[in-house]
Amino acid sequence: MATPDYLAVNRANWDERAPAHASSPDYRVEELVADPTALSQVVEFDRPRLGDLSGLTGLHLQCHIGTDTLSLARLGATMTGLDLSPASLDQARALAERAGVPIDYVEADVYSAPRALAGRRFDLVFTGIGALCWLPDIDRWAAVVDDLLAPGGRLFLREGHPMLWAFDETSQGVLALGYPYFETAEPIHDDDGGTYVATDTEFETTETQSWNHGLGEVVTALLDRGLVITELVEHRSVPWDALPGRMTRGDDGEFRLDEHPERLPLTYTLQARKAS
Repeated sequence: MATPDYLAVNRANWDERAPAHASSPDYRVEELVADPTALSQVVEFDRPRLGDLSGLTGLHLQCHIGTDTLSLARLGATMTGLDLSPASLDQARALAERAGVPIDYVEADVYSAPRALAGRRFDLVFTGIGALCWLPDIDRWAAVVDDLLAPGGRLFLREGHPMLWAFDETSQGVLALGYPYFETAEPIHDDDGGTYVATDTEFETTETQSWNHGLGEVVTALLDRGLVITELVEHRSVPWDALPGRMTRGDDGEFRLDEHPERLPLTYTLQARKAS
């Protein structure tokens, strides 16, 4: 099972990486500051599905350094960002201030969000790539989403596909499954000194605890809360080099498999509505 300190372990990891991520060209912070029309790559990818957010209140769960949060605000939403890492929120607040966009940031883990937000509800709850894996219980996550959505509100999720998370990215030769596809009681313990963006920083805090959640588990958890699934699209691309040596980056910044991209979903976009 998740150890009691999994939040502290993962918080320390994110706290150390936040400044490096903010200074990495992969997050394009300076471009977002310089160009008031610029959007993060993740939000730009799903812009047609997000649509015009004018007049909506939005909450970005696990917002990290706030590049997606800022981008959603630029699409018209009045945004709040929530994250467990104070160092990440420092970077997010600095970005919003430099960009001249008012965004409210709250420090809390996902399961504590309803209490931390004092019962506030939102028209849009957004979760981006690489977020759900830090949560041990997807059903509990769905309950939080339900609590945070206003009647008629929309969940918007783009996430790494659980099939991708199950592969061992260090495997040589054929692709090999190295991790669970389904949610497990025990976390995946990792001790990796790197990170997923270009940086020269050498990290000292390397331990993480994570979990995978099957696509059916995510969908079922939302259905069990009464949400209506309105879209589920599996994509052949992912916004980082998830399987090194096997992928090529396209003009849109997304990475795709060099061979047989039709064989493996890499990310998915899911939307769901709360009854009004």
